[in-house]
Amino acid sequence: MAISVKMDKIPTEFQEALPILRKIEAAGYEAYFVGGSVRDTLLHRPIHDVDIATSAYPSEVKSLFKRTVDTGIEHGTVMILDHGNGYEVTTFRTESGYQDYRRPDEVNFVRSLKEDLKRRDFTINALAMSESGQITDLFGGLADMDAKIIRAVGDPNERFNEDALRMMRAIRFASQLDFKIEAKTLAGIKCHSQLLAKIAVERTHSEFVKMMMGVDAQNGLNLAIETNLYKYMPELGNWLAQLQTIVNSHFRLTNEPQVWSLLAFYFNFSAEAIRTFLKKWKTANKVINDVILTTELLFRMSSNELSNWDLYRAGRENVENAVTILNAISTSDFSGYVADYDHLPITDKKQLKITGGQLIKDGILQPSPQLGETLSYLEKAVVDAKVANTQPALISATKSFINEDD
Repeated sequence: MAISVKMDKIPTEFQEALPILRKIEAAGYEAYFVGGSVRDTLLHRPIHDVDIATSAYPSEVKSLFKRTVDTGIEHGTVMILDHGNGYEVTTFRTESGYQDYRRPDEVNFVRSLKEDLKRRDFTINALAMSESGQITDLFGGLADMDAKIIRAVGDPNERFNEDALRMMRAIRFASQLDFKIEAKTLAGIKCHSQLLAKIAVERTHSEFVKMMMGVDAQNGLNLAIETNLYKYMPELGNWLAQLQTIVNSHFRLTNEPQVWSLLAFYFNFSAEAIRTFLKKWKTANKVINDVILTTELLFRMSSNELSNWDLYRAGRENVENAVTILNAISTSDFSGYVADYDHLPITDKKQLKITGGQLIKDGILQPSPQLGETLSYLEKAVVDAKVANTQPALISATKSFINEDD
């Protein structure tokens, strides 16, 4: 049964996009705000992207605006550039034939809002809002939102066969929103979990990280295990016992390096194992390096074997990552390590009170590999508080180091 309610106050993000809606409607077409931005507004969550759906076909949309970009023209999406903002406007459409379990083989543009909303993944995402704030709900999304339920639009089996990534999105929403997955939808995920192997790793990666950063990440991870989705994620199928242990811990993660560092810590991964594991997840190199440094800190902090050099080498951000994880999963308080980092004699090599150029100028060293070795020695000696960070002390330490080499 269709339900229509009105939002009393339209958030600023929508108000800024109202001229787009009004211009489309003035030309005789329908236009609505749709999807996640409407859902998040109703849930009083931050709004990210404001998406618009319309009965106007792509060519008709492009004829109305001076500045457009064909971001997904084959699927009916045109980006309208307006006062520094970009708004994706997508034509109402139906889809059919999903041979790769991700993208439709055929897209047909239609003039019906109902037909467009029917193809969406979950009822809480199948909502449309007019310029006046009127919410159109054709599939019970508002009731499901009140009940904190994730429910597929129509037949879950059809929805997951159309796009297997929707199974990951379901457990991600359960984690982010602290919602439960409705029984038939959950059964559909269990039945079709193997289809996740058809999805590009990069897409699974994005959903998994978001899930692990949710307010109820333990629930999301438990659902991944319960539905067998974890078996079709890179390498996770080999670590069931450790994953179940993580589920029984209490953690709240705030960034991607923390997500992977928590796993690497429980999996007892070496630096090389981390690199191999995360390469299979198509993880960015910087994230991989941060995870290696953070995980090494986790092992050292938990065994109380941390040195100044460990802190320095990791950097403040990774020290904070390690402390966040250990404080979440342990009864001890590791926050003091952040203060220890802040009290290091230096936190960057550039803070050394001497340079290679000065050592050469003073005739102490010549350009050579020994110069680099000496500067590395001074850097570590200052960090470990064995040499004071003053020019006289550094010059004296340099001469001693050279003489030892000789």
